Amino acid sequence: MAQRHGPRLVIPIDVKKKPHEQALPLHNRWHPEIPPVAEVRTGEFFRVEMVDFSGGGITREYTIDDIKHANMSIVHYLSGPIRVLDTDGIPAKPGDLLAVEICNLGPLPGDEWGFTATFDRENGGGFLTDHFPSATKAIWYFEGIYAYSPQIPGVRFPGLTHPGIVGTAPSKELLKIWNDREREVEENGLQTLKLCEVLHSRPLANLPSTKGCVLGKIQGDTPEWERIAREAARTIPGRENGGNCDIKNLSRGSKVYLPVFVEGANLSTGDMHFSQGDGEVSFCGAIEMSGFLELKCEIIRGGMKEYLTPMGPTLLHVNPIFEIGPVEPRFSEWLVFEGISVDESGRQHYLDASVAYKRAVLNAIDYLSKFGYSKEQNIRNCGFP
Repeated sequence: MAQRHGPRLVIPIDVKKKPHEQALPLHNRWHPEIPPVAEVRTGEFFRVEMVDFSGGGITREYTIDDIKHANMSIVHYLSGPIRVLDTDGIPAKPGDLLAVEICNLGPLPGDEWGFTATFDRENGGGFLTDHFPSATKAIWYFEGIYAYSPQIPGVRFPGLTHPGIVGTAPSKELLKIWNDREREVEENGLQTLKLCEVLHSRPLANLPSTKGCVLGKIQGDTPEWERIAREAARTIPGRENGGNCDIKNLSRGSKVYLPVFVEGANLSTGDMHFSQGDGEVSFCGAIEMSGFLELKCEIIRGGMKEYLTPMGPTLLHVNPIFEIGPVEPRFSEWLVFEGISVDESGRQHYLDASVAYKRAVLNAIDYLSKFGYSKEQNIRNCGFP
């Protein structure tokens, strides 16, 4: 038998088809009972393709209608789950660590474009929604490592492509912990969590919902689907399983060490970004795109035991570890904008990193406005690289 040198395609995507029309079903929730759609072994070189987070709901047409009325209940479409076995065919077990190496990644051939956007205040808004309440959108085209946008003329920069989401499935116990603590945040409201003024117009937690729920092989209109949809966690926050980490340096050569909570690990990924800064300022502040990952996995048996400390005596209270790769654009010159813990009204806050970050971003937007760009154009630049 001839030796395979290239990656084995385990999850294909056809960008001309809608998410529900794909050869292997996608999902947009975390739940231990979502069945795997593919299987790999440790040491195997394999390829996973993915749609953009909206599943093609945001188009390359220059219209803000798709942003203004975006269906936020479907965020994010993920490829997977992928069941991981060792070379002897024994699956990853709860208590193991799954080491996922990113060997290569990029846009899908023939779909080399992406978008950034500012969501409308009435549809989720963003970090600066009190300053930029209306929906906006820019289309970006890729030329190798560079991107340019007709909506922001004169700007061309190298991207650091990365997946926004890489994670394993939670156990039933961990899923209950997530839902209980996030429900408490919502019930206690602003008395519990008041980071900045933007939270007055945005939900404090995204609890399980049947609206827009996609559960892979588990189809709708059944009692099983209804039960799981009411339990399954949204993919918006990062959690102990990895998930929506949005780390811009998680590119070629990186490794992600993910706790395993269910047999087989059930690895999923999605939300590919051509580029993103340290934080998605406009909520959709990365250049979102379809794409592919070429991966290798290793199972570290019993690896979660290394996490145990007197402060965390349970296998559920662990976190992923990210080993950053060697690839990164090099810039010889840059500016740094300082933010202080004083909001726009002049009110002092105590060591509030969110307020300070917000002020730094606003300072950068004001500075870039001196060069002929509108503030709406600049909000989409401040997240890069």
